[in-house]
Amino acid sequence: MIRFLICDDHALFRQGIKNILELEDDFRIIGEASTGREAIRYALETKPDIILMDIQMPELDGVVATKEILTEYPEAKVIILTMYRQNNYVFEAIKAGAMGYMLKDADANDLIHAIRRVAGGETLLNAEIAASILDDFGKVVLESPDSHDHKLSELTERETTILRYLAKGVSNQEIAEALNVSEKTIRNRLSEIFSKLRINNRTQAALYALKEGIAKLPEKF
Repeated sequence: MIRFLICDDHALFRQGIKNILELEDDFRIIGEASTGREAIRYALETKPDIILMDIQMPELDGVVATKEILTEYPEAKVIILTMYRQNNYVFEAIKAGAMGYMLKDADANDLIHAIRRVAGGETLLNAEIAASILDDFGKVVLESPDSHDHKLSELTERETTILRYLAKGVSNQEIAEALNVSEKTIRNRLSEIFSKLRINNRTQAALYALKEGIAKLPEKF
């Protein structure tokens, strides 16, 4: 069962999303939020698997809400909802740890497929703008004054293998099973990888892996 929190200040849009998701037997809506502060409170209270997060909401925007939620509840998988393909807020949300974004006018089947990908641990990057996201990511992170710290050569062979799995959208549990170690070991190794690469979360790690050619960009959702 995939448990959802829907965050959007438009009641009709929330209802439309609910109508789509509730058609799936393994989808369950456990909460709704109409403001950024409500999104944070409900996310921390209900611990959803997937959070559908609007960018522009009253009180706090989706970027701030995403940052605060993932600081307290890093297991959450946030999908940003937006009306625009080119939106600085989307990039900021991805830097904050969101797994990707969906356009609000996306086809229902595309939305469901994207949600299942994210639930499986994948990073949701639309190939149409992924190149520009990666370019911006490179400028902000990989070409920073500390860029010498962002090198694959600093990772051990095992850490590189873990990063490769992560870039393919494999969950911590699946990585642990593949490498015959505990899930706690994988979490610890990921923390070490993030520290060495000076990045903050799985989304940035996946972007880094894409930038370095460890994984390829998807051609489509």
